[in-house]
Amino acid sequence: MILRPQETWAAIEGETETVQSLYVPYVLVLAAIGPLAQLIGGQLFGYRFLTLTVHPPLGSAIVGALLSYVLTLIGVYVVALVIDGLAPTFGGVKNQIQALKVAVYSFTAAWLAGIFALVPPLAILGLAGLYSLYLLYLGLPRLMKAPDDKALVYTVVVVVVAIVLYLIIAAIAGALAMTQGPALAGSMSLR
Repeated sequence: MILRPQETWAAIEGETETVQSLYVPYVLVLAAIGPLAQLIGGQLFGYRFLTLTVHPPLGSAIVGALLSYVLTLIGVYVVALVIDGLAPTFGGVKNQIQALKVAVYSFTAAWLAGIFALVPPLAILGLAGLYSLYLLYLGLPRLMKAPDDKALVYTVVVVVVAIVLYLIIAAIAGALAMTQGPALAGSMSLR
């Protein structure tokens, strides 16, 4: 998908998949990279701000990583529903499995780029995950049968919805981690 996206989308188009076959193991493994890397990186290296290094409390960090992971799994499905729902608007054909394939495989680059969170100063390299936008642009017209001339606008609309969705996910994960993390941290303290 990363090195030969055109050929890969052509192969994916004809594959017979189910929600389960897409999630297990593909989504379950790749979606865990970012939250796990951020958890480990934050605990080992902390986060620097000017001359201050902050190490998040372990309980909050674990809860935040778990919530981020679970909400990402849900978010992928919601993005697929958006892709499917918008297909007729952009001259495409509704097909929930094809829409899920677009969502799942488009996020590949972003999930892989999550590894850079392992070393917080390298997190900026996570911008390589923006390649997922190009993957989405290539996959939408192919799998959803949208005309090529509408692919760009279709992509932009899906990206805007995905950004809003993931901002909501980040806010929920952060808020829940802050409220649940201290309780978990207290129960995990070593005596």
